[in-house]
Formats: sequence, C-alpha cells, structure tokens
Amino acid sequence: MKLSRLALAIAFMPGLSLAAEPYVAEPLVVTSGRLAEPQAQATAATTVFKRDDIERLQVSSVTELLERVPGLSVVRTGGAGSQTGVFLRGTSTAQTLVLVDGQRIAAASSGTSSLEFLAPEQIERIEVVRGARSALYGSDAIGGVIQIFTRQGDGQGLKPYARLAAGSDSTYQRSLGLSGGDERTHFHLGAALDETAGIDATRDGFGANGDDDAYRNRSLSLNLSHRVNNSLQVGLSALDQRGQVEYDDVFTGLLPTTDFQVSSLSGFIDGRLNERWSSRLEIGHSKDQRDTGDDSLAAPDYSFFTYTTYRDSASWVNTLTLSDNQQILAGADWYEDRLHSSTAFAEDSRWNRAAFLQHRYTSDTFSTELGLRHDDNQQFGSENTWNAALTVPLNSANDLILSYSEGFRAPTFNDLYDPWAGNADLQAERSKSYEIQWRSRYSDTGSLQTSVYRTDIEDAIVANEVSFYVPQNVQHARINGFEAAVQQELFGWQGNLALALIDPRDRDSGHTLLRRAKRTLSLDLDRRFGDVSLGAGWRAVSGRYDDADNEIEMSGYGLLSLRAAWQAMPELGLSLKLDNLLDKDYAEATYSTPNGRFGYNSAGRTALFAVTWTPQL
Repeated sequence: MKLSRLALAIAFMPGLSLAAEPYVAEPLVVTSGRLAEPQAQATAATTVFKRDDIERLQVSSVTELLERVPGLSVVRTGGAGSQTGVFLRGTSTAQTLVLVDGQRIAAASSGTSSLEFLAPEQIERIEVVRGARSALYGSDAIGGVIQIFTRQGDGQGLKPYARLAAGSDSTYQRSLGLSGGDERTHFHLGAALDETAGIDATRDGFGANGDDDAYRNRSLSLNLSHRVNNSLQVGLSALDQRGQVEYDDVFTGLLPTTDFQVSSLSGFIDGRLNERWSSRLEIGHSKDQRDTGDDSLAAPDYSFFTYTTYRDSASWVNTLTLSDNQQILAGADWYEDRLHSSTAFAEDSRWNRAAFLQHRYTSDTFSTELGLRHDDNQQFGSENTWNAALTVPLNSANDLILSYSEGFRAPTFNDLYDPWAGNADLQAERSKSYEIQWRSRYSDTGSLQTSVYRTDIEDAIVANEVSFYVPQNVQHARINGFEAAVQQELFGWQGNLALALIDPRDRDSGHTLLRRAKRTLSLDLDRRFGDVSLGAGWRAVSGRYDDADNEIEMSGYGLLSLRAAWQAMPELGLSLKLDNLLDKDYAEATYSTPNGRFGYNSAGRTALFAVTWTPQL
C-alpha cells in the first residue's frame, strides 16, 4: 500500500506549535555511547520508551513498542508468542543486537533473540539505537542495538502494585510487584503471569492446523542498586521468562509445542576513582532454551529437539576526562557461548574477547567522535570495526550530524557446525554505513529528527537450493533509507509520528530483500482530561516480498487502535484498549503446505480491560 502524502507533510511541519505546556526534557541514554548522556548528545539516532510510555500505550508485547521506532518493522507467524522477526533499517533479525541490562540474549544456534517472550510488565525502559554500533558492541550490531532495562525502584518509600487484565481470545494478565528504597538503595521485585487461548495461526485445514495456538508466560524480575558512598555504587538485576507456546504443524496430526526459558543475571560495580577517571565492571550470565515437542494424546510431552544457549560475560568500561572538552572511553569485553543441543554439533562452545577505544571532542562550533574496536573470536579470528561522527550545531535549536559506522555479524552455530548443513569456512558478515542526521528542537512543544543513510553489506550468509542449503558468504546488499520522527503537542494532544522509507536491495539480483517493508508509518495521539486519558494509534505498513526472488508479494495494511484510562481513585486505575479496531484481515508472512502457500493469520479486533491497584503504604 502507498502511504499518504499527508504523512510526509506532517513530518515537515515544525511550525504547528499551539500548545502552552513546556516540552518535557529529554532522558538520559546509555546505549548509543556506552555511557550516560542526554539523548540530544548521542551521535546515533536513538528512540527511547520509558515506563510511562509502556503504561500509556497499554502494550501487551515488546514488539508493539518496537513498531513505533522509525525504520523498524516486525513480522509474526501467528498470535501471541509466535516466532517473530525484527527488521531494523532493512537488516535481518540476526543483524540487530538485543541486550537485557547489558547482557546478550540471542540464541547461539540461530542468532535470533526471543523478543516475543519478554513481558512489558517487567520493563522499565527500552532504548533502540538505529545504525551500526559494532565499534562499541562487536558482533550483531549491523542494524542497531535494542537494549531493555528491567523495572527499577525510585527510592521514595515502599510502592506495591497489582494488575489484573482480561480480554479477547481468553486472554488473562496478572502481575504484582513491590518497589522502594531510600536515597542510597533502590529495589524492585515483580512477578507476572500471561495466558491466552490464542488464535489459529494458519489458514488451511491440512494436518493439525485447525486449533487455536495457546500461549503461557511466567516472568520474574529483580533489580537492586546501592550507593555505598558518593563515589561507589553496586547493583544486581535478574529477569526470568518461561512458559509454553503452541504452534501449528503443517504436515502431520501432531500438536507441537515449544517450552521456553529466557533469563539473564547481571551485577555491576560503578566507581569514580578520581576527578577524571570513572570505571564500571559488569559480569553476567544469560540463558535461552527452546524445547520443542508434541503434546497430543498419542505422544504427551514427547521432545523433538532441544537447543539451550548458556552465555557468561564480563565487561570493563572506563571513562577518562582529559579536559573540559575531551573524553576517552576505553574498555574490554569477554563472553563465552556454550550450546547444549539434541543435535550433535561439531563444536558446542566458543569465546570472544575484545578491546575498544573511543575519543570525543566537544566545542561550541563542532564536536567529533572517533572509535575503534578489535574483536578476537575463537572460530573466525579477528575483526576490526570503526566509527566516526561530526556534529555541527547550526544554531541553538538545530544540529547536523555526519557519521560513518562499521558493523559485523559472526556466523551462528547453525551456520558453522550443523552436522548436515554447516560450513566451518564461513567468515563474518560486514557492513559500512554512511548517515546524515538533522535534529531540530523547533519549539518548546515539538522536536524533529530526520536521517538519510546508506548501508552496504558484504559477505552476507545465505543458504538456498543453489548451495544445497549449505550457508555461503555470497550475498551483497545495499540499503538506502530515510527516517523522520516528530513529537508535537497540538491543542492539548501529544502526537508522536515515525516515518521510514527504505530501499533494501540484493546488489547481485536487484531484488528487494525478503520480508522488508519499504514504507512504514506510526502515529500516536494522546491527551489527558483530568483523571481520564484518551489515545489512538495508527500503524501503516507497505507490501513486502516473502521470498528472495520477489515472486511472493504480500499486501500492505493499516491498523487502528483506541485506548482509554481512568484514575477512578488515587489507588485504583482502569484501562481499556481496542486493537485492530476495523478488524483488518492481513498477513505478515507465508508458509507452504502440500495444498499450496498461505499467509499466517494475525489477530482480528481485540479488547483488553485492566484494573491496576497501587495502595499507599
């Protein structure tokens, strides 16, 4: 589908500033530069979702938030808990690094991260950095970095909460938690249980495809920090998600399920050693487990295969202030992956160690950033990546940023060591990106960010029938893109618009890369009337191809949602959300059966009603 020219016009109308309330100050971000800084100073394009945004938008999944990021599109293969792909700036799912409190959570076997299993109730903030950041983070950060932070206490006494929600498709959500602390100690402890009968993900009646696909997720989170003195802080965070998701079997009468667990544990020591030197040490452990089997009466609890990734990691990051306008970031990273699988891989572990250095210079007329990272991997050897940025303030409200960044992605265990189709000679995928950003704080109530970029990817790994499905470093891709993000208050309504135009091409064939939407638009409008708040969201996604040869074309779609909340009493809040209000029938991916090719079902019109209790202690 074609996005309306009106959307383009809105993105370039900074003069519409009619509200009286001041614009909210930008938050601090840490992902773009691996240090805390105002979002306006981060050289990489960054989108931030805070806890207030999660509650205002009433999202039920992390991907509902991510769809509001310029240049990010999501592909699902069914309802809640179904396999989900995230395509950031035209790159593949495995080419975007996902962190939880600084810990990598991707499976070493497939290279993908289980975003579909992360519960919003356990999340404090999400930062999405758009563009390659391998010079700071190493492998996987070609499209960008998504970092998720678990919920935290604010240190203002004990604050318990409980939430109950019920909705369409026998959906039930339950959560409770306690946060608190004082000036030195902050903590949060939370638990949640999400259940739904789901939808039937497939459209044909072949095999056992006629049933709904249920989903169950139990989650726990803990976040604790303590400031020992003015120069030393320590902390601990943990997140555990586990449950079961059903999916359709195309060929047999089985009822397959996947039992999953996604967890991370991390601790840190953050200290100011002197006036010019700050140092932070982090250690962590993460786990990604998928156990797929059959829960039919004929074979209850039968297991087909199991993949479990264990990852241990450590990082040491130092910030050195050389002068009032010069700063150096220096650090080292180490992590080791271990894969336990029902498949006998040729290798089941490997380590990666790295060192990085980045220099920043700031003045009234311009600022620069220059960084280098060296990775040494047990399997494919070493990799060097660079990044550079030049910021030129046009005036007090407008900045122009020119940047260059490199990225790479290490081949996965499936790529390298699969006993049937592995290729131990694979090298890392590599990318080079060039970008121009314009950022404008054009009024007290509005801001505009635009980006024009080009990314070239070399040695991309592809497995197809030409190579008998053995992965090869053969694809060369070129991605051109434009992004715009507008925040504007108008007549008391807060508007957030994200627009992206992307042209992702295979340079050899000229075909559009599969499952990438060329045009996406997201618009949210919200307003508060005393104790009542109202909001609406509209998301439009253009058509895409579901195959490398561009023969299977999928239609675009637009989705409308409405939401309302009422603070009935100081301790009691009610909310209601209606998704896919127009009951749009659409598909984001296809699958093949002996009866033909079909599109996966997506949820129709749904409703979710929630009650939140926050007693005062």
